[in-house]
Amino acid sequence: MDNLPVALLPAFLEIKSSQHQGPEPQKIALVMDVREESFLSSFRDTYIQVKKEGYYLEIIFLEAKDEVLIARFCQTRRPHPLAPRAPLSKALELERELLAPIKELADVVIDTSSFNVHQLRREIKARFGKRKDLSEMLVHIISFGFKYGVPAEAHLLFDVRFLPNPYFDPTLKPLSGLDPAVREYALSNPVGQQFLNLCEQYLRFLLTQYEREGKTYLVVGVGCTGGRHRSVAVAEELRTMVKEWGHETLVTHRDVLKEA
Repeated sequence: MDNLPVALLPAFLEIKSSQHQGPEPQKIALVMDVREESFLSSFRDTYIQVKKEGYYLEIIFLEAKDEVLIARFCQTRRPHPLAPRAPLSKALELERELLAPIKELADVVIDTSSFNVHQLRREIKARFGKRKDLSEMLVHIISFGFKYGVPAEAHLLFDVRFLPNPYFDPTLKPLSGLDPAVREYALSNPVGQQFLNLCEQYLRFLLTQYEREGKTYLVVGVGCTGGRHRSVAVAEELRTMVKEWGHETLVTHRDVLKEA
């Protein structure tokens, strides 16, 4: 549902709960933003109220770089709703300031700068469409290339540029970290094995602490130079590791095709 006034959220959830039948939980997606007058003043109190009433909530916060937002506003030819007569850059600055407390509450922050509407739809479906239990921890592992920028949504970052680089081997360069030969080249050495062992200790510790605090979503970024070989190989190893511990996992190889 788009643009539900935030003050109506408790009543809306009560009605939906009374209508619900069957053992499967209901999944409801609500879109809210600053176009609704009472949003900023009512959101926090309403959020706390709904949580106390026992509903399970996840806040997904969508953002984008200023230059991308400016281009999007130019394409739609619409003024910014917060400051229709001010320069767009000032309106965006105000919006970021006003929404900062809500971003702090967010379970998931997605930078949509590089997405079109179809890619964003796929991203949301991948993250939430097949999840078995939203109250359980989901670990999202993103491989990326530092040359294309660090994923803004990552909570943890591993820089694996110290590993042997398959890029400089002519037989391995056309392949990716999804190929066993590349993974063996990058990780079947003392440094690679020690790194994976340390990752296991570190992630086991952190996941236990995050779960104790009630966290249900962790984004782990794994970066190499181009995002095609080493980061992909490590991300796949981490996927196997975390799944063996019983956690749901999602892996995105963000830049794997950019140097194909």
